[in-house]
Amino acid sequence: MEGCFDWFLWQNGDYISLTPDAEGIIRSQVFPGLWLSVSALLNGNMLEVITTLQTGLATPEHQQFLQ
Repeated sequence: MEGCFDWFLWQNGDYISLTPDAEGIIRSQVFPGLWLSVSALLNGNMLEVITTLQTGLATPEHQQFLQ
């Protein structure tokens, strides 16, 4: 399945397009721990999407964000 996924950050009155890192993950700049595996999402691999999200939610940054 081919496709495109765009995720933007609102910064200084402009939308900035976020790109996946070397692991193919987009990491939210606003919500620490919100990680999305773009290739897994576009390929319909929901197990990998959920696993990546759970990994992000288990980070110390997300735990601090919850406080």
